[in-house]
Amino acid sequence: MKRDFQAPGRSPVYARQAAAATSHPLATSAALEILQAGGNAVDAAIAAVAVQCVVEPHMTGIGGDCFAIVMEPDGQLTGFNGSGAAPRAATPQKLAELGVTEITDTSPHAVTVPGAVRAWETLHKAHGSAKFASLFKRAIHYAREGFPVTPRVARDWALDVDKLRADPISAARYLIKGEAPVAGAVLKYPRLADTLQKIAEGGADAFYSGDIAEDIVSALAERGGLMTTDDLAACHTTAVSPVLRDYKGHTVAELPPNGQGIIALVMLGILEKFDLEQFDPLGPERFHLEMEAARIAYAVRDRFVTDPGYMEVCHSRLIGSDYIDQLARSVSLDKRMTTIPESTLAPQTDTVYLTVVDKDGLAVSFINSLFSDFGSGIVAPNTGVLLHCRGKSFRATPGHANSIDGGKRPLHTIIPAMVLKNGAPFLSFGVMGGQYQACGHAHLLTNIIDYGMDVQAAIDFPRMFFNLDTHVLQAERLVPPSTLDGLKALGHTVTPASGPIGGSQAIMIDRARHLLTAGSDPRKDGHAAGY
Repeated sequence: MKRDFQAPGRSPVYARQAAAATSHPLATSAALEILQAGGNAVDAAIAAVAVQCVVEPHMTGIGGDCFAIVMEPDGQLTGFNGSGAAPRAATPQKLAELGVTEITDTSPHAVTVPGAVRAWETLHKAHGSAKFASLFKRAIHYAREGFPVTPRVARDWALDVDKLRADPISAARYLIKGEAPVAGAVLKYPRLADTLQKIAEGGADAFYSGDIAEDIVSALAERGGLMTTDDLAACHTTAVSPVLRDYKGHTVAELPPNGQGIIALVMLGILEKFDLEQFDPLGPERFHLEMEAARIAYAVRDRFVTDPGYMEVCHSRLIGSDYIDQLARSVSLDKRMTTIPESTLAPQTDTVYLTVVDKDGLAVSFINSLFSDFGSGIVAPNTGVLLHCRGKSFRATPGHANSIDGGKRPLHTIIPAMVLKNGAPFLSFGVMGGQYQACGHAHLLTNIIDYGMDVQAAIDFPRMFFNLDTHVLQAERLVPPSTLDGLKALGHTVTPASGPIGGSQAIMIDRARHLLTAGSDPRKDGHAAGY
C-alpha cells in the first residue's frame, strides 16, 4: 500500500546505522543520544524508558513492571520477565480475613512487587555496554529541571483527575490546584529525581532496600497493604526462552506466561486458516475474522494463562496445531459466534513500548507499565515512586487460574515481540493498550505480512477491539461505515471506540540492504528517529 500524501499521516523513518521508536519525543531523543555516544540498543532502551517514567507518569514508572526481548544480529533471542510477585502474606485466606472480595486498581493489594528497576539492571548486565549510571542523565534532568507536558499526555491526564483527587498525596504530586496540567505546562519532580539518582549510583539494590524500599512499604501499610521489605528484597528478573510459532513464512517470538504473548500466537494460528489476504484490509470480513479469533483466544487466556508454576496445561499445548485446528473450527465466515462454550477451550489430551536497533544489529523490544493510568494511584511520599496495580489481575478468591497467592506473579497484558524471516532478524515491535495488546500484535502483523503495509502504515491502520465482558465491538473512527454495517449483518453489535485504541512502535530490519525502517504511532506523542 502506498501512502496518500494528500492525507494526514507520516512516512516511515529510514536509517542505516541505528533507529529508535518510542511514544514520547524526549525518550526518542534520549535513546539517540546514547546510541550516538557509543552505547548499544539495550543502553538506549533503558535511557529512553527512564525518561518515559518521568514524562509519561500516567503510562509508566519505576514502580511498575517490565518485559523485554533481545535479538542478537544472528537471530538469537533472549527474553526477560521483569514482573514482580504478590507479597508473601497475600493469600486468598488473608484477604478474606480482611474482608477483601475484589482487588480494585486503587487497592493496596493490587500493588505487587515492582519489577522494572531490577529488570533494567539485569538486562544491562547481560547486554549493556555503557555505564549504568550514565543512562539516567536525561531522566534525572527532566525530573529535577522540568519537562513540558505533551498533548496526548495532557489529554489522558485530564481523564484521571478523579482518581488522583481520591488520594491526597497523589493529588499533591500530580495535580495543579486540583486540576490536570495542560499541554505545555512545565512540571518538576524533585523527589523522583533524587530516587533516580540513587538508582543510577547504587543500582537496583538502592531501590529494593534502604530508604526507598521502606518508603514503599510504609505507603502501602498505611492503606492496609501486606508488602514487606523482604518481599522487595526478593525481587528477581527471570531470563526466559521466547515462544516461537510460524505465520506464513515468518517466525513470531513472544514471551511465555505469565504474559499474554501466547494469545497473540493463538490468534495468528486461527487467522492463518482463513487466507486473510483475499479480503479487503478495511472490510467487514477481515475484522469479523480478527474479532472472532480474538474472542476465542482471550477466552483461552482467561481460562489458562497465569504464573507458569500454576498453569494446568503447558503453554506450548495452547499453540499446538491440533489445538489451533480445534479452536478454528468454531469460527464461521457467515455469522458471529453467539457463545464460546467452556468445553471448546479444553485441550484434548495504559504502558509504554519502545524498540531500538543499533549499528551492530542488536535489537531490543521493551515494554514497561503501571497497568492502569497512574497505576494504583498510590505514591510513596518521600521518594516519589508511583506504584503500579498489576495485582488487580488477580482474583481475591481461590479456585481460579489467577487467584492471588503469596509469591505468585499475576497475568500480564504487556508483551514485547520479535519476528524472524528465514532465521534472520526481520521485525522488532510491540503494541500498547492494556488488554488489547495480544489482538494488536495480530492486527499489526497481518497488516504487514498479509497486506504488504510498511511499518508506519501498519501502525496507523484503523483498529477494532471488543469489550471483554459484553463482547460488543469497539471501532475507531476511521473504520468505514460500510464495514460497520457488514459486521452488524453478521450478528455483531458495534459501537464507536471511546478513544484511540492502543499505540505501537516497530522497526523493520533489512540485513541485505543494511537498512532499518522505523515507525511510531500517531495515536501517541512520540516518533521514530535514526541516523
